Amino acid sequence: MSKKEKKDKYLENFFKAILSLETEEECRAFFDDVCTIKEVQDMSFRLEVARLLSNGAVFSDISKEMGTSSATIGRVNKCLNYGPGGYAVVLERLGLIEENE
Repeated sequence: MSKKEKKDKYLENFFKAILSLETEEECRAFFDDVCTIKEVQDMSFRLEVARLLSNGAVFSDISKEMGTSSATIGRVNKCLNYGPGGYAVVLERLGLIEENE
């Protein structure tokens, strides 16, 4: 098995591990084991930035409210506009996108 194939298998196993978690408690325990507190916080901040952007917030307001860098906001915005759609799936399933009237 090549290095790339091994890395792909590791990634596949990682995603399967996440999908196997059944409760928020299990999810917290897994991510506490796998990530640093800062890494988990950074991921949660990115999701919140995605929620705010999806609901029409502007960069400057997000930066002011969350203390998030414009680089992070820009990266999340790029993912929302040109990425594979992961943020949109999660935000929609969690009911975090506000309806425009």
